[in-house]
Amino acid sequence: MSAEVNDRFETIRRRIKDLPSGPGLYFMKGSAEQVLYIGKAKNLRSRVASYFQQGADLAASRGPKIAEMIGKVEAVDFLETSNEVEAVLTEARLIKDIRPPYNTDLVDDKTFPYLEITTREDYPGIYITRKPHASGSRLFGPFASAKDLRGVLVVLQKIFRFRTCTLDIKEDDPKRKFFRPCLLYSIRQCTAPCAARIDRPEYKKIIQDFVKFLCSRRSTILRQLRKQMAEASRDLEYEKAAMFRDRIRLIEALDRRGTPDENVQPEVFAGDPTEALVQLRELLEITDPVRIIEGIDVANIAGAEAVGSLVKFIDGRPFRSGYRRFRIKTVTGIDDYAMIAEVVRRRYKYALRGEELWPDLVLIDGGLGHLRAAEKALLEMKAPPVKIASIAKREEEIYLQGRNKPLRLPAHSPARKLLQYVRDEAHRFAQHYHHILRSKKMLES
Repeated sequence: MSAEVNDRFETIRRRIKDLPSGPGLYFMKGSAEQVLYIGKAKNLRSRVASYFQQGADLAASRGPKIAEMIGKVEAVDFLETSNEVEAVLTEARLIKDIRPPYNTDLVDDKTFPYLEITTREDYPGIYITRKPHASGSRLFGPFASAKDLRGVLVVLQKIFRFRTCTLDIKEDDPKRKFFRPCLLYSIRQCTAPCAARIDRPEYKKIIQDFVKFLCSRRSTILRQLRKQMAEASRDLEYEKAAMFRDRIRLIEALDRRGTPDENVQPEVFAGDPTEALVQLRELLEITDPVRIIEGIDVANIAGAEAVGSLVKFIDGRPFRSGYRRFRIKTVTGIDDYAMIAEVVRRRYKYALRGEELWPDLVLIDGGLGHLRAAEKALLEMKAPPVKIASIAKREEEIYLQGRNKPLRLPAHSPARKLLQYVRDEAHRFAQHYHHILRSKKMLES
C-alpha cells in the first residue's frame, strides 16, 4: 500500500471514530464526491471500521470487487436512521436512484411487498402484493420481509377470519346461499362471505378491527400469547411454547414496515402507458411516436441547498440510468424560473453537441412561467425545435407551447396520468436528493 493511500485511510479511520453506533446507511465516496457504494448497518461505526482494519484481507472476506472499490475510496459519509427497517427501505430506494457502480443488489425493479385491504369491495379481501391497486384499497407497508409477512398473515387469519381468496363477492348475489365454502371455513380460518355465512356489517366490523390492530401497538394479543407461551413452558409442552414464541415473533415483525408515503415505490403504481403515448402524440399534434420524455424539477428551502432533477422515461416507463441531479450553481435566493433555466442549459448542452439524443418531450414541473423559462433557455442555446410542456400541481393544469390557456384533461385520462407520473417522479427525485444535501451535505454528481 502506497504512502498516499495509507495517509488517506488513516484520515478515514479518524473520521470513523465520529460515526454513531446506531443503525443507518454508509456511503463510500470516490473522487469528485461520487458515491461508489451504499450499505446499511445495525452499528454504523463498527460496520464501516471493518472495511479499513489494518491487515484485513478484503479480497478473501468480501470479494475482489469490494477490495477494488475500497482502493478508490476517498471519503466515507453516513445517514442515520431511526431503526433498521428504515435503513433497509432507504438503502433500496437510494441504490435504485443513485445506482452506485459497486452495488450489485437492489439495482433491479424488485420491490418490497404491501399488505392490501380491498376496501372498495362489498366484502374486502386481504392480500400480500407487490402491485397494489392505485385506488380503492387500504395499504400497509412496504414491509422489509416478505417471508415474515406471509407467516404473520396465516396467524392473523386464524384470529380475524378474513378472506384471502380472489372471488368477486357481491352482497346482492342470490347464488351465494348455494355456494359451497372452501376448506378455510371448515377449519375456522375464514367466515365464508362467499357462501353468505356472514352478513356485510358483521364482516366489515372484522375488517375494521383488523385495521385497528395493524395501527395499534398490538399489546393485548401479544400479552395473551406470552401468557400462553409461559403456561406451555411451565407444563413442559415445549413444542406448543415454541409455536407461541414463533407467533409472537411474527406479530412483532409487523413493525418491520415503512409507510406508503415516506417509503414510496413509484414503480409499483405504474400502469400500461400504451394508450397514454398515443393520446399524448395527438395532444402535441405530432406524427412521430412519443418515445423519450424527460421531466425536470427543482427543490430548495429558502433558497438554500437548491438542486435540480431530471428523470427520463422511455416508452412510458422510467429509465433510471438516464436520471440526473444538478446542484444549482448560478442562482442565489429563491428563483425557480432561473433554476429551471440553469438545469435546461446544463442538461441539453450535450444534446446540442450531438453527444446525446434529444427527447421527444421536455416536461417541466410547474405552470406557464416555468414553461416559458425552459423555452427561453433553449431558444438562447439555439436548440432545434423541442416539444415542451408543464403540469401544475393542485389543479393539474397542463400548459403546451404556443398556448396561453391551460389544458384540463379528465382525471382518468391516460395522458394526464402519464404526465403526472413523470412530474411526480422528477419531484420525488429532486426532493430526495435535496433532503440528503440538507441533512449530510452530500453530493452524488
